[in-house]
Parts: sequence; structure tokens; C-alpha cells
Amino acid sequence: MWVQTRCGLERRSVIALSALLVLAVGFAVQHFWAGRTEPVRAPEVVRAAAPHGERAGDGKEARSAAPTGGPAAAAEIVVDVSGKVRDPGIHRLPAGSRVEDALRAAGGARPGTSTDGLNRARFLVDGEQVVVGGPAPPPPAPGGGPGTAAGAGPTAPVSLSTATLDQLDALPGVGPVLAQHILDHRTRNGGFRSVDELREVNGIGDRRFADLRDLVRP
Repeated sequence: MWVQTRCGLERRSVIALSALLVLAVGFAVQHFWAGRTEPVRAPEVVRAAAPHGERAGDGKEARSAAPTGGPAAAAEIVVDVSGKVRDPGIHRLPAGSRVEDALRAAGGARPGTSTDGLNRARFLVDGEQVVVGGPAPPPPAPGGGPGTAAGAGPTAPVSLSTATLDQLDALPGVGPVLAQHILDHRTRNGGFRSVDELREVNGIGDRRFADLRDLVRP
């Protein structure tokens, strides 16, 4: 009535104007409600299904079933790499390693050393000894028993009259220098007629001769 009296509008016009205002207010309310910010829920963590027979609510069992890097996850073997390598000694390698891996762990063979007698593709076992550049001890049984004793000599006597420098160098207590002295003595005297002549080589005393006498022949 106030608007009709104030603005001089007819009753019909006032009703139409009121309906328009109600419509505008409703549209504004609907637009504001649709554009409001809504809280977003964090996604639920999906847990792996528990194996058959395991209680899903037992957190301790679930944690113990997961890999923790124990002995099964980090199995290793211990091998002794000796002979003509840059870093001889005890080396720890992952289980399933081969002879080639042992050579690499020992820094590789020394220059001039032949590795033709080694089967580089052979699998290693725990406690094994790998001899580079000399007669290798027989590999241990697959059962992983104790390895061969370190420092074991050749399986057959070495001929002093026909042995090469590498074969003499592989004898216990004989290095490259002493091996060359043996070759020089052999060249000067036309070979060895007996093992006792080894005493005449420069650098071989009674103790070293006692260690070598059963490992060589004329």
C-alpha cells in the first residue's frame, strides 16, 4: 500500500514488481549457495587384503609379514680370493655370485696373469677359495661345506726342468723374483737332474727347500 500510494502505481503493477523482486532474491540465494566452498574429505587408505588365516586387526602380525631386510633379504656368501689379484683376501658377495664377480671384488687379475684355467661363469658357494694364476683347489661340494684350506699346494709335482714362470710363481713361498732365479739356474746348468739342486738357487734356504721338496720334481 505504501509503494502504491508513494509511487502512484496500480495494485496490479505492485504485485508484479513484488513477484519480480522475490524471483531475483531467490536466484541470488541459489547462486550463492551453489558457489559456496565445501570441505573435501581425504581419500581413505586402502589396506591390502590380509592373507587367509591371518587376523586383519593384528597390526603386529602384519608388520612382521612385511620384508624388513633380514637375513633372507640380504643373503651373502664369503669367499677367499688368493693368488695374482690386486686385492687378495676375504670378500663378501651376494648369494648367487659367480667367479667373475669374485675377480671383480678382488680388483681383477694382475697384469700378465692368465685366467684361462678359471671358469668365470661358475657359481660360487659359501666358504670357497678362488686361486688366480695357479693350480686351483677343487671346488667345495654344493652343500656349502667348509672350503679348501688356504695355501694348499699343487695337486701334482711341478717339473723344475719344464715349468713356466707362472707355474713356479704359483708354488708356496715362491714369488716372481725367485721363480726367475730358478729359470736362470736351469738355463745355466741345462736343467735339474735332482730336486736337491734346488738348494743351489739363489734365495732358497733350508726352510724354503723343505717346503718345496715334495711339490717339485727334476
